[in-house]
Amino acid sequence: MAVARPRLLYVTDLAYPARGRRYCDEDIFLTSRLRADFDLALCHPCDAAALMDAFDAVVVRNSGPVLAYRREYDAFRERALREGTPVYNPLTGRADMAGKQYLLDLTTAGFPVIPTVDRPEDLGLLPPADRYVVKPKLGADSIGLRIVPGEELPGLADGKVLVQPRVDFSYEVSFYFVDHAFQYALYTPDPRRRWELAPYEASPADLEFARRFIEWNGLAHGVQRVDACRAPEGGLLLVELEDLNPYLSLDTLDDRGRDAFVAALTASLYRFLAR
Repeated sequence: MAVARPRLLYVTDLAYPARGRRYCDEDIFLTSRLRADFDLALCHPCDAAALMDAFDAVVVRNSGPVLAYRREYDAFRERALREGTPVYNPLTGRADMAGKQYLLDLTTAGFPVIPTVDRPEDLGLLPPADRYVVKPKLGADSIGLRIVPGEELPGLADGKVLVQPRVDFSYEVSFYFVDHAFQYALYTPDPRRRWELAPYEASPADLEFARRFIEWNGLAHGVQRVDACRAPEGGLLLVELEDLNPYLSLDTLDDRGRDAFVAALTASLYRFLAR
């Protein structure tokens, strides 16, 4: 008698026009490989709530910024939490999954992040800079991001946006984890070209930096990406902790690297389903 295979609802927006990335290619590749172990169906994020009852778990992948479908996402999240639907990544993430408040919390807690404030009375806590970055707390994919001079900040810091000094970094680097296990790192040789990436050999100090944020977030299962920049002083500063639907840039890896990631993701999904 055949053993029933786990059924996964794989949430993705194959048509999302990401700048410098092709979400659809990554998810077509991943689902083609995951079908060896799971029964899979793909759906748009707006359809997830209506379809998820027929599956053993929902896997949220390259679903695009939820700002484009906020009402549908909130309804999906509320129902999944109410009914105990297994969602991967789990909906308990404290980072981008919950907005950008974590950048303020980590700044206050003294973590190595780009200093971040949101109120006029806290602007003096930021280091001096030629320009400042202002972005919405609920922003994503650089939507609504502005770079302004310091004199404009008092009129912009209204509690709804984040304010950071613009850091003259030498490169950005991303660390990719499945559960709490490091998988690979990629960086931008040219910081002006965010999504033209190359393999990065992470040092023990780099991994210690990245793991601090993975541990802080507390997700036992899931895929996370720690984005950082190399500051002028030489240290790393957190730019973003993506724990909702991180793009993985798998096309930058060689076949061996992609195989290793698929194996790690498959094992993680089995652990998640058996929890």
